[in-house]
Amino acid sequence: MRKSILMLLGVMLICSCTSKKEQETKAPTRVKTQVVSPGMVDNAQTYVGIVEEREATAVSFTGMGVVKRMLVNEGQTVSKGQLIAEMDDTQARNLLTGAEAQMTQANDALARYKMLHDNGSLPEVQWVEIQSKVAQAKSQLEVSKKNLADCRLTAPVSGIIGKKLIGTGETALPSQAVVSILDISTVKVKVAVPEAEIGGLNATTPTNISVEAINGSFQGGRIEKGVQADALTHTYDIRINVANGDRKLLPGMVASVRFVSDGSQAIGSKMVPITAVQKKSDGSLFVWTVDKDSTAHRTTVTIGQTQGNYVSVIDGLSIGDRIATEGYQKLSEGTKVVF
Repeated sequence: MRKSILMLLGVMLICSCTSKKEQETKAPTRVKTQVVSPGMVDNAQTYVGIVEEREATAVSFTGMGVVKRMLVNEGQTVSKGQLIAEMDDTQARNLLTGAEAQMTQANDALARYKMLHDNGSLPEVQWVEIQSKVAQAKSQLEVSKKNLADCRLTAPVSGIIGKKLIGTGETALPSQAVVSILDISTVKVKVAVPEAEIGGLNATTPTNISVEAINGSFQGGRIEKGVQADALTHTYDIRINVANGDRKLLPGMVASVRFVSDGSQAIGSKMVPITAVQKKSDGSLFVWTVDKDSTAHRTTVTIGQTQGNYVSVIDGLSIGDRIATEGYQKLSEGTKVVF
């Protein structure tokens, strides 16, 4: 019996030592951290926006016919007056030939009857009728020339081809868009802003715009504010003008827009991400701070006003403190971390 008890105690002692050893050799928990510093947010609010063209022009034929040639492709840069497409002009040429023949005939009749009119041998009524026929022939000739010219579609403005809506061999109808030409010399970034925050923006509010697709950052220009809210989301559309001289910004690109407004939060205040602030069972708030020895601790904080995705910390943190911003769900008091 005594021998069995001793064996049991030995096993428990070995297990206890093994458990303690496992705890001592447990790998540190990986987290993302951020150092508390003055002006971490600087009263900034960030939104997602979409790049739009400055202006879109739908280009179409004025008459109906079969498209004979398409001379541009989507994304191609075009200049004002550049030929875009041609329509089958066989009928227009035939009509022009007939109009030219009528014009020749009317001018010949005018020359012959003029001699009679000058000699007083032609009644005035007949002379007026001859002049009227000449004017009609001239008008028909001008219409025929325009119809032939309208078989050639040219760019009314400079820009890039956005969409090609009709191809070679298809029938174009009057006023049916053949292509759209986009003016992207400057672009607009469209952002939906909640109604509670629209009042803090004005036409000259500074903005910083980042576009991941081209890995570029831009300074926003004048802001155009919408006056009608979306009925479902209660947001207002605003558009920020952005210079685009190198044509890198293209319609449809996603942009990160950062507004810097004259809020009440003082520059240099301690700001932390809202998501890093946790609540205890007693209702008090805390963040996970990381000491110099990479140990995590719960630190009680008192917060102030929010600005976008950040909140000010009135008490509990000092400039230079390191806080956990991601991965803190796996932490407990005294946990070793790596970042």
